[in-house]
Amino acid sequence: MDRRSACLGLLTLPLMPHRAWSTDANADALALLRRGGVVLVLRHARAPGTFDPPGFRLGDCSTQRNLSEEGRAQARQLGTYLKSQQLQPSRVRSSPWCRCIDTAELAFGSAERWSALGSPQGGSEAANAQALTDLRQAVVDAAKRPGQFEVWVTHMFVQAALVSGDTASGEGLILGPDAKGQPAILGTFATAG
Repeated sequence: MDRRSACLGLLTLPLMPHRAWSTDANADALALLRRGGVVLVLRHARAPGTFDPPGFRLGDCSTQRNLSEEGRAQARQLGTYLKSQQLQPSRVRSSPWCRCIDTAELAFGSAERWSALGSPQGGSEAANAQALTDLRQAVVDAAKRPGQFEVWVTHMFVQAALVSGDTASGEGLILGPDAKGQPAILGTFATAG
């Protein structure tokens, strides 16, 4: 048994039917990704519960809330769906939390860990403010690369802090800068059904 499987312990929650991605429902989102100059900010795939247990440690998945088997399948299907649409991110970045890393790696094969995408629940006020500054600048920088898009895998709290929006697990917001150079929601990437 690998360490991530061990982290799931005796989890006995029933698996709910997986919702699929729909090209029709995501037509606008797919067009934005093809155009490039944007960031797809994904919330990690399904992980049972809320928040991490007291005393959690980054780098030790056994102390964190982790993806369920349904979440692992959701992440793999996300990557398969984007590949079927001939869409490959130029860069994949992830929060250092295990559920985000696992989502990114299962969907895209690998990911850079970026502390700016970490949950604000685990950082100081100063660190969170700097993370938002870094994220805002990275959205502006991504806009300078037409024909390319980045994927960031993070938490609902980061989505909310960055653009006052969030998504369901495994879904995303497509961001680009507005006229004032601030991150804005250009579209959503959602499962169907």
